[in-house]
Order: sequence, then structure tokens, then C-alpha cells
Amino acid sequence: MAPPINIPATACRLCGSATTYLGAKAGRINQRDFHFYRCLHCQFAFVADPWRDYKAVYSEDYYRGLGADPYVNFVFEAEHPATTIRVYEWRGILQCIRSLVPLHANSRWLDFGCGQGGLLQYSNSHVPAHYFGFEEGWIDNQVATTGFTLIRRPDLLSAAGPFDVITAIEVFEHIENPRETLALLRTLLKKDGLLFVTTGNPQPHWRHFLNWEYANPEVHISYFIPALLARLFAETGFRPEFRAYLPGYSNILRYKVLKRLRVKEQQLWEKALPWSVITRAIDQRLKLSRQPIAWG
Repeated sequence: MAPPINIPATACRLCGSATTYLGAKAGRINQRDFHFYRCLHCQFAFVADPWRDYKAVYSEDYYRGLGADPYVNFVFEAEHPATTIRVYEWRGILQCIRSLVPLHANSRWLDFGCGQGGLLQYSNSHVPAHYFGFEEGWIDNQVATTGFTLIRRPDLLSAAGPFDVITAIEVFEHIENPRETLALLRTLLKKDGLLFVTTGNPQPHWRHFLNWEYANPEVHISYFIPALLARLFAETGFRPEFRAYLPGYSNILRYKVLKRLRVKEQQLWEKALPWSVITRAIDQRLKLSRQPIAWG
């Protein structure tokens, strides 16, 4: 597909190589067209003309599920921590982390892009440790800090590191310059510490990329195939590792399925489903567990 004549040729933001035009997609809130490209060399896909008015993008409406991503509602989750379906994701992430590293009272865990802090509060209620969150946007002044410490950007390097664990849950698709962010996280992570990232895998979706719900150009501006994410980890000083379907992925995928169905709170009918079978089948198609983890 050729780009519109008024859109200049675009080099890959990561490696500078030539790209192919994937097409345009209108935003949900900012209804102009956004233009997607994919690198012919490293396969990085990105929005060439992202919406950079971050106060408008990550406004109160965004955190209440009324913004560019209708599936996000951090405020509701904070108000209903025991019944929200997000509990499944929190449970799954904690299961994954505990299968990879020991957690104890002196462990230091940073959730980079922590939203309302639900993951940290959930984890703190199950495993005593030192929990820290980082978030920007409207919610950083609203977040309830029960059980964890919220760190501002100027204090990231001095406030609490280095960390034993850093999580970035559905964060890197929002970041325009992922290499810079990974380099920052590497300085914050202990030697042999764990970086656990979740992000969509575009590889199964190339043929119908614009129809992929995850291709939401107002907020999701960067897309990584597993080999590229591993390469970025290595280039920024991490040791990437592919661990495939970790304990906990079933719960993470359970949350994603229910979210797409617009279910907000746990229900008796969904609790009766054979999620271990369903989520394995879904992962075979979406290949989310193919994304690597990384060590310091």
C-alpha cells in the first residue's frame, strides 16, 4: 500500500531502515487519520504521526474508560479491587514473577506505568515486600498509595533503586522512544534482577493489522515482534530470555478475554469456564507468551 502523497517517506524510528506503509486509521477521540508503518528490516511497527498532547491523551477521561482506550478503567478498578476482573491479571503477573524470582520482605519491586497501583496493592496483600510505582498523566495526583510508594520522574534515579523486579504491564506500546526507556530501566534494575514486560505481539496480525483492536493509534504507537523486543533488551544491557507459557499466563489471558467482552466484574458464569484450556488455545493464536523477559 502506498502512503498518501502528502505523507513523506518514513524511516524506521529504531534502526533507520526503509519502511512499508501499513495504512491509516482514525482516532476515537482525536478523529484525524494516524499513519502506520512497519520496518522492512527489524519489523518495528509504529505510528509515524502520534498524538503528542499527552495531557489530552492521558486525561481523566482516559483513566475512567471514556478516552481513547475504552477497555481501560483504572478508577473503577481502584473502587472495586475485590470484584474487578483485573484481579485475574494481577494474580497472573504475581504468579509469573514468583515463578522466576524469590520475593521476600526486602525485595524491591517497581511497577513502571502503574496506573492506579492495583497490581502493587494486590501483590502487597499477598507477599510482603517494598513496592514502588511510577505513573504520569492525570492519575498521578489521584492514585491511592496504600501499600506502595509513588515515585515522580525526577526521583526515579535516586528515590528507591536499584530494584529486584521491574514490571511494565502494557506500557511499551505507548512509548515513542522505547530504547531510551529501556536504558533508563536498566539503570534502575539490580544485576540479575528481573524485567517483566507484557505487550501485544503484532506478528499474527500483519495481514489485517488495521483491523486488530490493539492497533489503537491514539495510545498504542509502538509494536514489537518478540525477536525485536529481545534485541532491544540486549542493546540496552539486559539479558533477554524466552520462557514461553509461564505460570500465570492463563490468568493474564483470562483478563484480556473478559475485557474484550466488556465484562467489568467477576461473574459466576465465567468462573465456571475451563480457562486453562481456553487460554492455551488463545495463546496459540495470539502468541502473547512468545514475548521475552529480561534479566539485569
